[in-house]
Amino acid sequence: MGEKITYETIFARSFSRYDQKKLGYGAFLGCLLIALSFCIVFKPYLGPLPVLNMRMSMDVGLNMLRIMDSFSSEKLRGGDISSSMTTIVTETSSSEIEMVEESDTTGTNETISNGTKVINNKNSSQQKEMKTVCHVEESTEFCEMNGDIRVDGKSSTVFMAVDTMVANSSWVIGPYARRGDEEAFKRVTKWSIKSGVDAYEEAPQCDQRHNGPAIIFSTGGYAGNNFHDYTDIVLPLYLTSRQFDGEVKFLITDKNPWWIEKFRNILQKLSRYELVDIDKEVNVHCFTSVIVGLKRYPKELKIDPSKSPHSMKEFRQFLRSAYSLKKENAINMKDNGGKKRPRLLIVSRKSTRAFTNTNAISGMATRLGYEVVVTEVDSHVARVAEMVNSCDVMMGVHGAGLTNMVFLPENAILIQVIPIGGFEWLAKTDFGEPSKDMNLRYIGYKIKTEESSLIQQYPPDHEVLNDPYTIQKRGWYEFKSIYLQKQNVNLDVDRFRATLLRALELLHQ
Repeated sequence: MGEKITYETIFARSFSRYDQKKLGYGAFLGCLLIALSFCIVFKPYLGPLPVLNMRMSMDVGLNMLRIMDSFSSEKLRGGDISSSMTTIVTETSSSEIEMVEESDTTGTNETISNGTKVINNKNSSQQKEMKTVCHVEESTEFCEMNGDIRVDGKSSTVFMAVDTMVANSSWVIGPYARRGDEEAFKRVTKWSIKSGVDAYEEAPQCDQRHNGPAIIFSTGGYAGNNFHDYTDIVLPLYLTSRQFDGEVKFLITDKNPWWIEKFRNILQKLSRYELVDIDKEVNVHCFTSVIVGLKRYPKELKIDPSKSPHSMKEFRQFLRSAYSLKKENAINMKDNGGKKRPRLLIVSRKSTRAFTNTNAISGMATRLGYEVVVTEVDSHVARVAEMVNSCDVMMGVHGAGLTNMVFLPENAILIQVIPIGGFEWLAKTDFGEPSKDMNLRYIGYKIKTEESSLIQQYPPDHEVLNDPYTIQKRGWYEFKSIYLQKQNVNLDVDRFRATLLRALELLHQ
């Protein structure tokens, strides 16, 4: 302390206050001149700092993801951290491409959630996040978008309006949950998703702005086939939209009015808003959140509870609510004491795979103690749902009508009659396995050749009767024309009797 006081005292005595100020200004100007000289001398050697640049366009990413699908042991990740946009490619149970566009990258944080790497760029004063995540999965692909989203139905294009200098990206998607099926996609409109500077300049002005989110999906493909109605559209739509609790708008492409009418109860239960036929819209609709396409699990009529907050049990409860179905559980014969007969529904068909001796089947079942109902299911879902829900056992030949098992009460029994033709795998995949997830008891009855009407059309030694796998090798259309379109079933009631007795045993458990 003493040294500091002595130095300051000497300095003050040697120079007047005015001289001290002059010296201070001079020293300051001298420092500026020295700094300027350094900048001039070393400027040629200075350059911008290196920036990590691993940006990948969505088009290139798609090709990579298709290659990645063939490798299950290794996960490939790529990213770009820049001042305006981040592209992340991940592979978990599905392949994903994620684009995150920020107005500021102050405070960049990396997070990992459910195996998906996400880079969050945060600004303490203001944050504007715009993001697109496109998922490529085994049976579907869909894109989730957040930001300034503009939907132009005239051009079947979704624009993400981004006014920052970012790479242009594009994606083409058919919003129907049966990826890879070329026949189905002949009837599905392809939608383009565009993002980047060009997309911003090309994006049309908004005609209608909406507060809530939107989902774009197609009712093309195999819509009209009851099985595909549920496994390709209804169940995926439930998985995709349930999170919004009705606060979501449905933009339908390839709209089929008869399909909308058929499933009106379900659509109204999932969305509180009027449906939009987006293909016919002249207005540009703008949202802050849009999903293009539907979520779906690879197996038919399946929800994987380990990967979803929902389950098939919840889905069936949702259906009971949508159609005000009263019966939650099948009859328990042990508790019933024989006071009430179990109700058996025989699903009849008029054209193909029809029972040719329905009366004999019905009479035998009645003698065993069943109350029998014979009906052909149609497109009047509310009436069909009520009928199916009132029954304890449902039986029918393999076909789309069996999909109505979704309305059966808990612990009910499904009996699938399997025609000849090597249907075992198809029968198991379409109805056998799904019924277990629905808490139904399943019984498969495989007919003998003598129970098929094909014995009246082909000689006993024909390959159609003796080697159906040879027919299968010739393609789906030949297989379908013979075993699905030409075959009816004449059940051996004495042989089938054991199956109905087995169903009674299960109802006593």
